[in-house]
Amino acid sequence: MHQPLTPAVLADLRRPRKYPAVSVLLPTHRREPENAQDAVRLRNLLEEAKEAVHNDPEVSRSDRIDVIGQLDQALGEVDLVHAEDGLAIFAAPGEHHVWSLGRSVPARVLLAQTFLTRNLVAAHAANQPFWVLAVDSEVATMWSGGRRHMPEATDDGPFPVRRPSVDFDPEHQEQIGDTPSTFRDEETRRFLREVTEAAGTVLASDPRPLYVVGEVEALTALDDAGPVVREAVAKVSQGGLAEGPGTALGEAIMAADRERDEQLVADVLTDLDRARSRKAFAGGVDEVWSCVTEGRASLVAIEDGYRTTVREDGEHLIPADSGDRNARDDIVDEIAEQALDSGARVHFVPDGGLDDAGHIAAVLRY
Repeated sequence: MHQPLTPAVLADLRRPRKYPAVSVLLPTHRREPENAQDAVRLRNLLEEAKEAVHNDPEVSRSDRIDVIGQLDQALGEVDLVHAEDGLAIFAAPGEHHVWSLGRSVPARVLLAQTFLTRNLVAAHAANQPFWVLAVDSEVATMWSGGRRHMPEATDDGPFPVRRPSVDFDPEHQEQIGDTPSTFRDEETRRFLREVTEAAGTVLASDPRPLYVVGEVEALTALDDAGPVVREAVAKVSQGGLAEGPGTALGEAIMAADRERDEQLVADVLTDLDRARSRKAFAGGVDEVWSCVTEGRASLVAIEDGYRTTVREDGEHLIPADSGDRNARDDIVDEIAEQALDSGARVHFVPDGGLDDAGHIAAVLRY
């Protein structure tokens, strides 16, 4: 449930499927007593999804059996013991996917030709994902982290990168790699160049802020090997973390990440103030939704905990009850997804930061 949500993974999830592509969304809870009923609610939603598939005349018998089996397999992979704030299960003929989300979602079952990914997209944006490159003289590892996730090691792609084993040199009475001088030998320099290329590959496929962690001499040698250290948002001089654990890496970069996050929020609020002064500002869910739909927004800022239920009334959104058949209870996530699709930046800010703008605001291109 915790594989990194890269652009490639997201693109694959959003492509059309053979009908039915089933989406099951459930708000979950991290702690007792709220989480006591999560398992029951999940089973009820999955039964609702199975019934919808079973009763749909457009679904063939073979696809019905397949998809219902996929939903059963997905249930077996759900880990509610480590639940976050939301759960997304996707199933279609021949496949299923389970995602734990650090952002609440509305309870929903949907059959379509595509998976309902907007809540996944918004949760990913709110998490503000980053990479952590941890390096020592023998191995370099890449970790995926975010505001709501401790770093987790990537187990595919070019990492981990390991330095080839070397022979013991009796004349020097030491094995290369045992002392700080190892960072100056040619074999290690070759290893660090490989690390640089591997990091470049990861960042090219999924651009994110990068933290680099290692001993001072390791970081200096890595800096000599290429641009990784210079292009990182921060470097942390702490050794012994190339093999993790993720909790220790998270603690190592915590101060630097908090500082970066605070600066990012300050920059967003400054951009919004400047937009007001030049009348290129939209505030409130109705105005922002309209501008995003038209592709006019260059930046959308959303308070972390902002949720609202609306329905369309002509060309505008108006408040609605969740029981309204035409209600859209994840309109904020829909706005985030559409904004990203149009090339806009989306940033989540602490609750209260946009009180005077209706909890959601945008900078307009025109």
